[in-house]
Amino acid sequence: MVRDAPREDPGEDGIIVGAPAPSAAGIPGVLHAMAHVRDQLGVRRGARSLLALNQVNGFDCPGCAWPEAAPGHRHTAEFCENGAKAVAEEATLRRITPTFFAEHSVDKLAARSGYWLGQQGRLTEPMYKAAGDAHYLPVSWDDAFAIVADELRALDSPDEAAFYTSGRTSNEAAFTYQLFVRAFGTNNLPDCSNMCHESSGAALTETIGVGKGSVSLDDFAKADLIFVVGQNPGTNHPRMLTALEAAKRAGTRIVAVNPLPEAGLLRFRNPQRPSGAVGAGIVLADRFLRIRIGGDLALFQAINARLLAAEEARPGRVLDRAFIDAHTDGVTEMAAWLRKLSAADVRAATGLADDEIDQVVRLVLDSEKIIVCWAMGLTQHRDSVPTIREIVNFLLLRGNIGRPGAGVCPVRGHSNVQGDRTMGIWEKPPPVFLDRLAAEFGFGPPRAPGLDVVDTVRAMRDGRVKVFTALGGNFVAATPDSSVTEAAMRRLRLSVQVSTKLNRSHAVTGQRALILPALGRTEIDVQAGGPQFVTVEDSMSAVHASRGNLAPASASLRSEMAIICGLARATLGERVAVDWEGLAADYGRVRAHIGRVVPGCADFEVKAARPGGFVLPHPPRDSRTFPTVTGRARFTVNTLDVLRVPAGRLLLQTVRSHDQFNTTIYGLDDRYRGVRHGRRVVFVNPDDLAALAIADGDQVDLVSEWADGVARRAPDFRVVAYPTAAGCAAAYFPETNVLVPLDSTARVSNTPTSKSIVIRLEPAISRR
Repeated sequence: MVRDAPREDPGEDGIIVGAPAPSAAGIPGVLHAMAHVRDQLGVRRGARSLLALNQVNGFDCPGCAWPEAAPGHRHTAEFCENGAKAVAEEATLRRITPTFFAEHSVDKLAARSGYWLGQQGRLTEPMYKAAGDAHYLPVSWDDAFAIVADELRALDSPDEAAFYTSGRTSNEAAFTYQLFVRAFGTNNLPDCSNMCHESSGAALTETIGVGKGSVSLDDFAKADLIFVVGQNPGTNHPRMLTALEAAKRAGTRIVAVNPLPEAGLLRFRNPQRPSGAVGAGIVLADRFLRIRIGGDLALFQAINARLLAAEEARPGRVLDRAFIDAHTDGVTEMAAWLRKLSAADVRAATGLADDEIDQVVRLVLDSEKIIVCWAMGLTQHRDSVPTIREIVNFLLLRGNIGRPGAGVCPVRGHSNVQGDRTMGIWEKPPPVFLDRLAAEFGFGPPRAPGLDVVDTVRAMRDGRVKVFTALGGNFVAATPDSSVTEAAMRRLRLSVQVSTKLNRSHAVTGQRALILPALGRTEIDVQAGGPQFVTVEDSMSAVHASRGNLAPASASLRSEMAIICGLARATLGERVAVDWEGLAADYGRVRAHIGRVVPGCADFEVKAARPGGFVLPHPPRDSRTFPTVTGRARFTVNTLDVLRVPAGRLLLQTVRSHDQFNTTIYGLDDRYRGVRHGRRVVFVNPDDLAALAIADGDQVDLVSEWADGVARRAPDFRVVAYPTAAGCAAAYFPETNVLVPLDSTARVSNTPTSKSIVIRLEPAISRR
């Protein structure tokens, strides 16, 4: 059965703005999720999918990377509203056939919204756009592979190609993809981590030796205090609210730090509890700090300075001196630096009163076990890496790494984005990984660092990268400086998208373009070796199996593994002694290679087959062993450089709506923020609107200002008066990615600074 997709793009002239929601989830969340499932899948197919979602013998959610409870402790409905939407989006009964592409030229597709493109349904056949053609046409799989192989072999250097990876890729596909790319001869493996948690990995690797979080799900209920910083769990990973609720009921206190009040952090109505379904729910945040955008470094420096002062007043009663002396270095230098911290700079950077910080410090002093969670609200700033290093300083002062109920918790925003990195998807692979790869497969992998996302766009723009292949994702919509990125994509000789759904990256292409349709996470995968399963890694380093339970959307679909191995066979021939056909036939063979190459993955097949899988080793968590350059956890000195915004300007952060996952738009409502029927809105503090002589409801253009003097413009946004921090604003991406300069990136990590863009508001050109 095929369902009809919307034929017309909904306009944004009918935006309705009401009061923000006072709480998250509850019965409205259930009803909203079920409406999506019913409309896209039907009742019976939808129920079959949801009952298998995040279950031991089912499939992992294609949305966020929040972990599941241990087997035997999972709810029958082990999913959230956005997880149900993600399944509805992937398992939809809507189909895109060659007839669709005959009716819609590439230029017409480029004029459509991302929401409309995604609503058209599943891709069903390989499609090819030749140079100069206006439409995609059907192509056989063998011919598609030959087109890619011919173009890759014609390059002057393997480094003239780039191979992108999305976070939804399985461990098996990610490992095989990097094997193909390195056998081809390049480390150009940009991935979505470059745009989200690269800053986390850089800071944590330097300070504790492992670029991943150190806590487990069980640690939440053991914690005395949890910080949730720069993060909106209610929209981006709603199942986290259940863990926070359990912690709160166990006596944990919670501090929310965010420029915007987010419904889920304030009150949670758990639909799996009677009190959440029909009652008022539970207040989660004991303290809410409405911090100025980018002020988190100053906040944690102020907290750390106060802790050091308290230790001087009460020697031996505040800091964990035994832990510091046994396991760390650099505390003396850090303490000396923080003694010079300016209170005026802290106030300017954070927008917080001294008493607000003092109240939080009192909670810290009353807490033995502390967790700090964060997401992209911390990682997409110029000083993201110093900010996360300062959070590590905070935890180290009181011994809160390697202790149950305590530690660092970067919350990844996409299923298996962390697993991709574990499997070798990285432009800067460590030598030990390349050594093991060479020993396992008998070839010499390239050693020179490759290109990350930002450098890939620069290289495409400058003509240094000529072929681009994306394993999932929506590169064009996800990247910064949209005009620059799109012009760079159009310069390519060939762009290749391995995809399940249509998105903007299929409409903004190289001179030649291929769409290679893949099986989704929800679908049964049968290869020559029989039924297959894949594995994924969650935010807390747990690896487990995933098995789809629905018939494929089309008989022409191939698995990601089959597509990668087909590309590798066609491109490499006999160049390397890899049994690509065998890997595609039986994923257990891939897992055998992973077990011998990837640290911590010995006996991978056996451990992955266990109910609930296994947890990868994490020395700081497991034994307070810190594999840094000094062999100890490292306190760091981090310069506070306050971002001062000129008069009449605002500091903008890009955010998701509640009807959105990454660049996938499920609908045009954000009921938690009170917005319906549209996305082109900008949230601004009412006092700032008064100072700017702009009224709630006015139409404005957003114009970003940066050092290069280019005025980047996002036109025609409705102003919404909203209780965000003074001097700050927020708007949805990808619509505002055009405002983010390509060269405005975080120090060290090179992550785009999408959360701190200086803008001015001008009357909308279309309304003048």
